[in-house]
Amino acid sequence: MRTFALRLHPGQDPRRELAAFAREHNLQAAFVLTCVGSLRRAALRLANQPHTDYFDAKYEICSLVGTLSPDGPHLHVMLSDGRGVGLGGHLQEGSEIYTTAEIVLGELEDLSFSRPIDPETTYDELLVSPRAAAPGGETA
Repeated sequence: MRTFALRLHPGQDPRRELAAFAREHNLQAAFVLTCVGSLRRAALRLANQPHTDYFDAKYEICSLVGTLSPDGPHLHVMLSDGRGVGLGGHLQEGSEIYTTAEIVLGELEDLSFSRPIDPETTYDELLVSPRAAAPGGETA
């Protein structure tokens, strides 16, 4: 497993930045190990809802979990407001970092993640495959 650490700054969009980081580093089977930080705007797709809701307030990031593949990220976030009330869902583009986000990613070097449409669920679900060997025996 390879690991990466990054810090996001005020105003950055965490979903967009993580997708860009995965592309720039050619991550094939990455996942979030840990994240702490804060948001001033949360863009979430709540459970069993088809649309994105926007929440403009200060939130602590209590948890960020998910996978990153060449097909894009699948991220869930749990937030806490100034009273300790939780809010969570699919992290969508449109969120904004308030002060910081300190993120550690891992990548499984012998696997590849993709997200084809699953005929049973009709959603783009995770498919885990062995990573193809590059010429010379190295994994791509």
